[in-house]
Parts: sequence; structure tokens; C-alpha cells
Amino acid sequence: MIRRTFLALTTAMAISAPAFAQDAKDIVDTAVGAGNFTTLVAAVEAAGLVETLKGEGPFTVFAPTDAAFAALPAGTVEDLLKPENKDKLTAILTYHVVPGKVMSTDLSEGLKAATVQGGEVTITLDGGAKVNGAVISTADIEASNGVIHVIDSVILPPEG
Repeated sequence: MIRRTFLALTTAMAISAPAFAQDAKDIVDTAVGAGNFTTLVAAVEAAGLVETLKGEGPFTVFAPTDAAFAALPAGTVEDLLKPENKDKLTAILTYHVVPGKVMSTDLSEGLKAATVQGGEVTITLDGGAKVNGAVISTADIEASNGVIHVIDSVILPPEG
């Protein structure tokens, strides 16, 4: 009886342990796990930003979905992923990242936030939260080193 109870308890713990043992994933692992950021993850890898976005942070990432990248003109993504365009790709990706953890409750109409790239993004709330006109479709996906807000388009830093 004790042996059977011990075996049942051990089995139950082994099955449920992964649910309790999951540490919060960093921004990159969270994006990979979501499944709809494969283009973003490939771009982050091509730009050499994986270690940075796995770093301590905190970071706020406005993350374009695969559909957002697909909406760019044909050939744009492929061109950006070429090694000779690494600087341009890095500028675009870091324009999607704001230092610090900015939750949706911190957003306000007309809020300007400095990006890692050096430019600023503007938040608008009229008709739903947007960053530089890109709709924030899902907000506040927490990661161990920051937060992800899903956006429906790729935002580009100002030229010059």
C-alpha cells in the first residue's frame, strides 16, 4: 500500500513538475515559444541581437508578427537579412525596443519613448493603443527580462 501510494505520488509529481518548474522565459525564448514571431527571431539572429535581448534588461519590445513582416514589399525581408545590410536591420530592430519595462497601463496619449536605436516612438490611444501607427494587438506579454507588446506592422526609424 505504501509502495503504491509512493509510486502514484512520484508519478503525479513527475507529470506536474514541468508546470511548476518553468522559470519565466526571456524575451527571445518567449518570442520563439509564441510561434508567430519566426521572422522577427530570424532577424534578431541575423543582426546578432540574441544575446542582448537575452540579457538582464529590462526591455520593452514592440514585436511585429510574421504577418507584419509579410506585409512589407516583396523581397524586403530577404534583403534585410543579407549580411551587407546588418546595420540597417539592426537599426530597424532596435527601433522596436525601448529600455525599461513599459506596461500597457504606463501608456498615455502622445507619450514619446526613446528607443535603443536612438529615435523616438509615439504612443497614441485613440481607437486603441498604437505605436507609430502600428496597432498593439496584444499587450503585456511578460518575460523574465521585460515585456513584449505585439504589433501588426513593422515600424521604421526616421531616415537620417
